[in-house]
Amino acid sequence: MTQPRPSLRIANCSGFYGDRPSAAREMVEGGPIDVLTGDYLAELTMLILWKARQRDPHGGYAVSFLAQMREVLGSCLERGIKVVVNAGGLNPAGLAAKLGELAALAGLAPKIAHLEGDDLLPRLAQLQAAGEEFAHMATGQPLADAEVRPVTANAYLGAWGITEALRAGADVVICGRVTDASLVVGPAAWAFYWAPDDWDRLAGAVTAGHIIECGAQATGGNYAFFTELDRPVHPGFPIAEMYPDGSCVITKHPGTGGAVTVDTVTAQLLYETDRPSYANPDVIARFDTARLAQEGPDRVRVDGVRGEPAPNTLKVCLNYQGGYRNTATFVLTGLDLDAKARFAEDALLDAVGGRDAFAELDIRLDGPYTSNGTARLVVTAKDPDQRKVGRGLFTAIAGTGLSSYPGCYLEQASPHASEYGIYWPALVSSDAVHPEVVLAEGTRIPVPRPPVRGYAAEQDVPADPAPPVPGPYVSVPLGTVAGARSGDKGGDANVGLWVRDDLAYGWLRGHLDVERLRQMLPEAAGLAISRYELPNLRAVNFVIHGLLGDGVAAATRPDPQAKSLGEQLRACPVDIPRALLEPRI
Repeated sequence: MTQPRPSLRIANCSGFYGDRPSAAREMVEGGPIDVLTGDYLAELTMLILWKARQRDPHGGYAVSFLAQMREVLGSCLERGIKVVVNAGGLNPAGLAAKLGELAALAGLAPKIAHLEGDDLLPRLAQLQAAGEEFAHMATGQPLADAEVRPVTANAYLGAWGITEALRAGADVVICGRVTDASLVVGPAAWAFYWAPDDWDRLAGAVTAGHIIECGAQATGGNYAFFTELDRPVHPGFPIAEMYPDGSCVITKHPGTGGAVTVDTVTAQLLYETDRPSYANPDVIARFDTARLAQEGPDRVRVDGVRGEPAPNTLKVCLNYQGGYRNTATFVLTGLDLDAKARFAEDALLDAVGGRDAFAELDIRLDGPYTSNGTARLVVTAKDPDQRKVGRGLFTAIAGTGLSSYPGCYLEQASPHASEYGIYWPALVSSDAVHPEVVLAEGTRIPVPRPPVRGYAAEQDVPADPAPPVPGPYVSVPLGTVAGARSGDKGGDANVGLWVRDDLAYGWLRGHLDVERLRQMLPEAAGLAISRYELPNLRAVNFVIHGLLGDGVAAATRPDPQAKSLGEQLRACPVDIPRALLEPRI
């Protein structure tokens, strides 16, 4: 066996479908890298790609990837940079063929491989007949009982298909629905000759993959303490400098914007996570064992991550058509805003014939009010009947225009309803999924499955009594001492908060329990909330179950992906010991 290389520099150039188009060129031209990765998929993206494929049966993939490859494919081949992406979406074979055509026009001949086996839609009835219930992960309802017809059903594959493709000599590996972290784990396992049961090494790579998969979010993007950054605009994309033992250094190209610090890396580690045992198809990574250290400017070492055997199930992302929706926004100005909101709601219900006129009607007052006395009443109607929530809702609203509250005007109203989808998360037995690597000449390589075991999730951890930090106390926004990062997990939302020293963490973990969170976030008052502690990160993570309803595509919340939830929490006043504030006030 050839000796493994001493390190592998894995760069990211996309955190979602629509990310910065120039990022691939910036990463290839900005300095040395060994692998260029890109994450283009999310639960919502699969529905977007399905709609694209309805318009063009040959589509269903992230077309922006082709534009990026026009700029860098030649340089990647010349420098030996491997390209590994999940841009294949619902049609990896189609994207591989299209990239081959693009390369040929440029006089290039890359070895292109793609991964198949994640698309379970053609096998759905067969799998159900064999006992796979595809029960909803939040409600436990079997898919068959819901009487819906999915339009997408994709299992989250792991890293070993990528590893096998690279071992077969591929220059470019195009995947469909693999886990985000697999884009890093696969190349690392290939470069360092890892075995499927190298749990700690694999867990380290999963951690690195989770850190860089959202692009510039690891280098200062969407960062709570952005005012501390010298160059927050146009941050450089991240690089995971992987090592054979599974440790890594997170960095970026010299001279680029943003920053790589323990705090920026902590923020991304908390993003879209729930329990500390982060389950992937190849390993369970214990994020609560990760250790972070600032090794130098824009260099954060991540090590110590422990791994456990892979679960015996794979997550499946199903989407189905939910119907049609339409939204109108009433602007309320001046005095008596609460009364005006009630007037607008009563007038609307009178015009449409009551709440039962639609399958679902969501009416919410968005506050807090602005300094000049302005608020917004947002009305969202959903129904299987497109005309009812389109022209019907619009006509009813328009008819109240001269008989509503004083100062009434609309910021948004349309006679056109839009189609929406509903996300259905489920699990399937890993041995029911059979991924294969497909090489350009048609050769198929079965992907080996890692050893697995049954997986029982740990419970959330109540706040334990902590030694009190002596007073006096000062009422200031929580964000004075705590950073936060929030996001969506299907219909759930997570918000992770971290602080910068042990004294502050002792206060945070002792102070911020589930009941206090409910008080600070009234919209979560009636929902189940899980709480997890990550002492190594000085962080507490909350999962608010059901906050986003049926997921981002169907959510009526103004912020359907809960991106602002962390900042909303940081703005809440809390009583903080002055001892924690003295360096800051």
